[in-house]
Amino acid sequence: MRQDIERQNMTRKERKEAKKREKKRLKAKRARNKEFARVTYVFVGLFLVLLGYIGYFQVKKSQDIIRSPYNARQNSNAKRVTRGTIVDKNGNVLAKTDTAADGSETREYPYGNAFAHVVGYNVQGKSGIESLGNYDLLTSDENFLIKLKNEFQDKKNMGNTVVTTLDADLQEAAYQALGDKKGAVVAMEPKTGKILAMVSKPDFDPNAVEENWNSLSSDTNSVLLNRATQGQYAPGSTFKVVTLLEFMRENPDYSSYSYNCTGSIENSGIKIHCYNGHVHGQVNLQDSLAYSCNTSFSNIGLSLDPSKFKKTAEEVLFDSKLPSDLPYSKSSFTLDGSAGNGTKMMTAMGQGETQVSPYHMALITSAIANGGKLMKPYLVDKVTNASGAVMKETDQEEYKQLMTEEEASQIKEYMKSVVDYGTASVLSGQSYTAAGKTGTAEYSSDKEKDHSWFIGMSNVEDPELVVSVIIESSDGTAKAVNVAKEIFDSYYR
Repeated sequence: MRQDIERQNMTRKERKEAKKREKKRLKAKRARNKEFARVTYVFVGLFLVLLGYIGYFQVKKSQDIIRSPYNARQNSNAKRVTRGTIVDKNGNVLAKTDTAADGSETREYPYGNAFAHVVGYNVQGKSGIESLGNYDLLTSDENFLIKLKNEFQDKKNMGNTVVTTLDADLQEAAYQALGDKKGAVVAMEPKTGKILAMVSKPDFDPNAVEENWNSLSSDTNSVLLNRATQGQYAPGSTFKVVTLLEFMRENPDYSSYSYNCTGSIENSGIKIHCYNGHVHGQVNLQDSLAYSCNTSFSNIGLSLDPSKFKKTAEEVLFDSKLPSDLPYSKSSFTLDGSAGNGTKMMTAMGQGETQVSPYHMALITSAIANGGKLMKPYLVDKVTNASGAVMKETDQEEYKQLMTEEEASQIKEYMKSVVDYGTASVLSGQSYTAAGKTGTAEYSSDKEKDHSWFIGMSNVEDPELVVSVIIESSDGTAKAVNVAKEIFDSYYR
């Protein structure tokens, strides 16, 4: 009422000024309200993001953090839990803890060097399955009454047992077949993703890692490196299955392909020869793969679209994340639209700058064997408590469709010809059928120096086993296909 009286006593000009001041005040108030609203929205948004991250962490990341071998909390578990046992698929002990009368513990690896890289070690850090299964090995899911009894007797509880997918017999066969050569072997089931064997050489004795650590960690041969997953090599002619896939995609009439091999091909000043200068004559696509005809595949490489070729390479996981429980190196494929003809020819036959691991080539081969579908590979089948009760199991799951079923079937058929009458004929006439691809990868300007490759599968109609082998610096004196044969022979023995 007082304000009304004051307004009545105001002049017209004063009332006008008062209205302006009131408008400014309301405008300022609205501006402040908007600022408060914005700040509120920001804090609400941050709160929701935080809630979302907490949920994501609990569901997705917490187990990774808890299970990390770098988590100090796990080391404290070792004061109360005796580290559990690692066994193969048949129960053969691969790693165990021996406890002396004075309570001191020693980790023992009954198979010694044979499982050095895949099972790993537990001193000077952790590697292999010792690292992968660290949380489970230091967790005891024994019966409550047993735990209670141990507590009263001041005894440690026994850690869980990690049951792997590995097959000790097949692992030893692969280890022996590789002999004293540097290289690696991967053997897996294409239908399940189970890794049955993984060998890397040079190797070491996991029972003596602590006393030999200085020499092992400084070894110029990178003895601690798992060449199966971390090695990087030119794939040589094994890469021709990828080149073949791209040619089929760009040429629906691929079955009509024909080329006259004269033993060499020259383009843009670069001359490429077939292995040992072989002249293969008139070849179709199947013959080109069977004979591993470099000139034919160089010719194919010149016809391919580099951009499409790169896309296909990426679809089979080059320059991509690989499904792997163990540390690995990414494979690389560098061909692009700026590539010259020489690079195109070299890339098509598996030379040039392409780099790949034996593990990755096993994945590609598994997809070919399994109708184009790559099953997620795994090493741990299940975890049991010390009494044998199953605590958890690994579910088999599809990782990715790398190619169509039709493409996989055709490539598999062509790979069978490599065994039937081509460069892997040592595998023909066995109690099992086989399909594969040999490879020779030059690693020096000296043409006599090369790595030897093989990728392949057994029981071709319904593939049971996939094998990938590389022998470093074989230099024509050793063949990876012979190593593969010993592995296949052992599997079917």
